[in-house]
Amino acid sequence: MNFTSTIEYYFYLCRLNFSTMDFVTILDYIGTFAFAISGIRLAAAKNFDIFGAYVVGFVTAIGGGTLRDVLLGITPFWMNQPSYVIITAIALIFVILFRNKLVRLDNTFFIFDAIGIGLFTVVGVEKSLDAGFPMWVNIIMGSITGAAGGMFRDIFINEVPLIFRKDIYAVACVLGGVVYYCCLWLGCGHVLTQVIAALSVILIRILSVRFGISLPSLSPLEQNKG
Repeated sequence: MNFTSTIEYYFYLCRLNFSTMDFVTILDYIGTFAFAISGIRLAAAKNFDIFGAYVVGFVTAIGGGTLRDVLLGITPFWMNQPSYVIITAIALIFVILFRNKLVRLDNTFFIFDAIGIGLFTVVGVEKSLDAGFPMWVNIIMGSITGAAGGMFRDIFINEVPLIFRKDIYAVACVLGGVVYYCCLWLGCGHVLTQVIAALSVILIRILSVRFGISLPSLSPLEQNKG
């Protein structure tokens, strides 16, 4: 297969995937775009080159889902079709075109990151549920999908991962998973459940930062003197 045929094949796969999208896939793509932008934006702020920024954005976008799929014993989702590679490239172009505005806005990274963890939490819960796992596993897989990509991003740019600080980050994903099952218990429709769960994660994350709500830190044990 020559280069031209390979490109045509990739675009065929993308067209096929877009033509069969369900709501979860739409959430997945939007979350991928949002998370990729959050990673690329931070890489740009640290003067990474274009390739390095793309790698950070891609790892941010697919890191949590890859870890989830490995734990579930299935082929990582991005290996089955090239949409995620292309969406990350689109996110890179977006950041390049609007770089000055994005870097100057301190809250841009935060907003895209909050959107990403909210959407990815729902995607993780749904994929684990489809794989036949119980509720508690689904909530954990949703949390991993939402939070692990940001952890990999922070490691790549040499920052302490948010999930290891006092910020309400992974906890927001856990609460979003609980909200998901509460909506199911209340008899909400499938799409409505997904939307409410995603919004709950986003709102918890935004409100916790807005009002300075955080988890207590674990202080070291005091050593006896003398």
